[in-house]
Amino acid sequence: MPKRLYRRGMALAVATFAAVFAQPSASADTLMGALAQAYQNNPQLNAQRTAVRASDETVPQALAGYRPRVNLSASLSSQYLDNRNKSNGVGGAAVYTNERGVQAVQSYGATVNQPLLNGNQTASRTRQAEQLVSAARETLRLTEQTVLLAAATAYMNLIRDTAIFELQRLNIVVLQTQLRQAVARFEVREITRTDVAQAESRLSAGRSSALTAESNYTTARSTYRQTIGAEPGKLEPASPVDRLSPNTLSGGIAEARLAHPSVITAMFNVDAATLQVKIAESSLYPTLGIVGSATKTYGSTSSVTILETLNASISGQLSVPVYQGGSEYSLIRQAKETLTQRRIDLETARDQVQQTVVQSWAQLVAAKAQIESNQAQVAAAEVVLLGVSEEARVGQRTTLDVLNAQQELVNARVSLVTGQRDRVVASYTLLAATGRLSARNLSLAVPIYDPAVHYHQVRDSWIGVHTPDGK
Repeated sequence: MPKRLYRRGMALAVATFAAVFAQPSASADTLMGALAQAYQNNPQLNAQRTAVRASDETVPQALAGYRPRVNLSASLSSQYLDNRNKSNGVGGAAVYTNERGVQAVQSYGATVNQPLLNGNQTASRTRQAEQLVSAARETLRLTEQTVLLAAATAYMNLIRDTAIFELQRLNIVVLQTQLRQAVARFEVREITRTDVAQAESRLSAGRSSALTAESNYTTARSTYRQTIGAEPGKLEPASPVDRLSPNTLSGGIAEARLAHPSVITAMFNVDAATLQVKIAESSLYPTLGIVGSATKTYGSTSSVTILETLNASISGQLSVPVYQGGSEYSLIRQAKETLTQRRIDLETARDQVQQTVVQSWAQLVAAKAQIESNQAQVAAAEVVLLGVSEEARVGQRTTLDVLNAQQELVNARVSLVTGQRDRVVASYTLLAATGRLSARNLSLAVPIYDPAVHYHQVRDSWIGVHTPDGK
């Protein structure tokens, strides 16, 4: 009877393990579906898209330096005048006249200022803004990689923790069966009270492990919800994405040093810093502009007899800087030092992505080997457990030997589950390290966000406060 109970427990464990890892459900959530949800719902990614749209506005702000500035003015006042005037009368005699009264004065004017030359400052600012917009797009691409990798990790973590939780629950079933066996054998004096106590102790430890696994499972569900933006359902097993990864380590390093988002961002930052030097140098050049103005005044602030006046003018204004306290030279030196820093940042970014590619490649290779080792370990542990159980039944093994064999099997299966998770996550990590992890490369079933759409919607906008949605 104890032997039949034990075999039923083992059969249940094996069946459930197979159901968890090898039987995808038609209604189950898939990893690609979860990544698509994260691509659309993740707040970090949506916030970065908004940041890129805000960065787009720096280009029309820079282009405004080419455009005229128009100001309109109007005033209305009530003026009291009391004037005494002297003039020459007949024979050269002085004649005095008085003017007094209240005058309502209205004045309307317009001023137009059109810059012509400013040391190419506007052109440099425009090109700099375009470089920073491109850098913001690469930062968005880096954020997309980070979010997709976090989503894939959260998905696989939940699969792993679900499976481990199930394994620990099944372990309790098996340990309960072994405890009943031990009690039955103790009653017939085949084993001692110590063997029963060992079985009870191992059952308590199994329950503790199950509680820890349940806590990890609950945490993994919460992380899944935070990262992907939806409650998890029944998750389908996922496959690695080795087909999208580079074929060789050297090829992956070369690609990452050239095309990784963080490297390209650093390149654009170097270009922006170069243009900042030119912007600072433009303060040494003369500026030229045309100013036109017109003012229509009804009434006068100086005479009650003047009914209306019109003043209009157009002028050219040339300004040649000679010395401005030395701040302009300091700004130029500062911009050059910043340019040197950005160039160093570029080399640092290249070295960092290379190190990440090498590390990710090694982790992927290790994960592949680990699965093979874990599978062999599980198969051997199953054989050991069955053999030790049979030997214990005939008195050649102790209860502790059986408990140890059972724990080794559980540990081997947990290691296999963890290895399967590491295998998938490592493939996505390598993809991100080389800069290939994106919704487009993964062919996710979602509309791909194109930051260039919003850029072209606002770039040449002269007026308006409506914010386009970039769609």
